[in-house]
Amino acid sequence: MSQQKGFIYILTNPSFPDYVKIGYADDVEKRVQELNRTECTPFAFRIYATYEVGSRLKDKNLHAIIDTLNPNLRSRDNLNGRERVREFYQMSAEDAYAILKGMSLIHDCEDKLKIIPLSVEENNEADTAETKRAKNFTFKLCGIESGEEIEFCNPADEKPGQLFKVIDDRHVEYQGKPWSLSALAAEFTGSKSVAGPRYFKYKGEWLNDIRNRIGF
Repeated sequence: MSQQKGFIYILTNPSFPDYVKIGYADDVEKRVQELNRTECTPFAFRIYATYEVGSRLKDKNLHAIIDTLNPNLRSRDNLNGRERVREFYQMSAEDAYAILKGMSLIHDCEDKLKIIPLSVEENNEADTAETKRAKNFTFKLCGIESGEEIEFCNPADEKPGQLFKVIDDRHVEYQGKPWSLSALAAEFTGSKSVAGPRYFKYKGEWLNDIRNRIGF
């Protein structure tokens, strides 16, 4: 039986910026079209990167690696008493890509790994989604007052981060100017569009975790 080559893919979706979908498909474009037929998400999936492999189900090996490194990254829930383990991981697309790049270097096939640039329309959708999320986040709802400090941290790096003073309900001070969390996170990570709260902590707790705990 001949082996069918295909692609491990990394997909993003502005509807849930804290997660990426990592899976396998013989035809990635077709797979994305299938996912985007549903009306259950406000925005469409888009391809962040692909990695050509020589046989099917190689994504399972990657899943096992990520689960071994940190089993808490994978999306899991219970539905009607059954646990559902999904192909979604709570990490940035850049972090997921770094794992794929490491695999490609080990196997000496870095030419098989490709980042897929976003179209103008996709960039506009990402900006729209980020703007709407930013409007939903305020420091006051998280119990953070002006004058207090929050810490910028890379989720993939456990080192202490840089502290920033909160100056109003939506901004911190950086270089003498007000910055939104999304703009500052984009500045430090080099990404064009990021969900700012996922990169900051208050008293050791991620802002996204505080927001989810409070329920807004």
